[in-house]
Amino acid sequence: MAYEVTIGIPVYNVEKYIRQTLDSALEQTFPNIEFLICDDCGTDSSISIVKEYQLQHPRGKDIRIVKQPKNGGVGAARNRIIDEAKGSFLFFMDSDDSIEPCTIELLVEHQRRTNADIVFGSYDKIETYNNNKVIESYQYPFVELNGEDQLAGYAYRTYGCFQASSCNFLISVTFLRSANLRFIKANYWEDMAFMFELVTYCRHAVLLPNITYHYMCRYNSLSNYQQRATIRKKEIQQNIATVEWIKGCCTKTKDRIFQPQRCNIVMMTDFYVLCNILKNKKKLDSPFTLAEMKSIMRHPMTLSEILKMKTLRIHNLVFYMLGVLPSFLSVMLVFCAGKYKKLI
Repeated sequence: MAYEVTIGIPVYNVEKYIRQTLDSALEQTFPNIEFLICDDCGTDSSISIVKEYQLQHPRGKDIRIVKQPKNGGVGAARNRIIDEAKGSFLFFMDSDDSIEPCTIELLVEHQRRTNADIVFGSYDKIETYNNNKVIESYQYPFVELNGEDQLAGYAYRTYGCFQASSCNFLISVTFLRSANLRFIKANYWEDMAFMFELVTYCRHAVLLPNITYHYMCRYNSLSNYQQRATIRKKEIQQNIATVEWIKGCCTKTKDRIFQPQRCNIVMMTDFYVLCNILKNKKKLDSPFTLAEMKSIMRHPMTLSEILKMKTLRIHNLVFYMLGVLPSFLSVMLVFCAGKYKKLI
């Protein structure tokens, strides 16, 4: 059967949340949707619940399950979804989040109107901790970005206001496959790495102010480890490894107009990571050495390349110096800057 849209959901040990996610997906007002579930070889009853919906829900015939050969993580599951999707357009969901009933209809409407490669909705981030719920909304203005580097320029200029998640946008499957965009093998921040690359390829995008997605950030989740009593050094190192991968990709875009902003964002991310290490050093199960901390601040560009930048030259020079100064001095300066910004 030909579908206009595939909703792709990686599933791994989410039996507590998968019903809410499936309900919100299956309640979509848009009729022509494939619900593609990637079974990442979990050990609970998540997939049994999905199969129950296949049998009992009026849209059950549109639910398709593909099983991974072994547990490979959310990035590998999303790559499988890209390969398997039968829809002309793809919409990723996480298996513990929810969407508004009109989400797909709204995104498709704007895609048809503009012929955009990608249409983003706005979203809520819902933090849950000790039975308390805090909701923070992230709303875009209505923006249509058409032309090379327009989306990348917007995303890098508005760092902190542009999503690092691979969910909550409708994207052309043909575009995804022809650009060979893939998720890296990582347990942490694979979304951010994917989005850093995606925006550099896309020529036509639409951003909507409508809240279409509800992103759940749960205590003890991979994305929320900072609130734990103990933090494993290995987890932070995996975050750092993802940023290092992004730095490696910066060499491909060194002549693009957005490069100063892109480098500045990558280095700001490293700065925040190092501030978190310094802030939570008593929670770490193993300490970072000064040399390890300084290495986080390595700039992806050479000094001569930074000096040729037409914007943000000073910002990037400061970050470059933090990566080449003696370890003690580099970490001390980051500590002082973090204290000044109230990050430590």
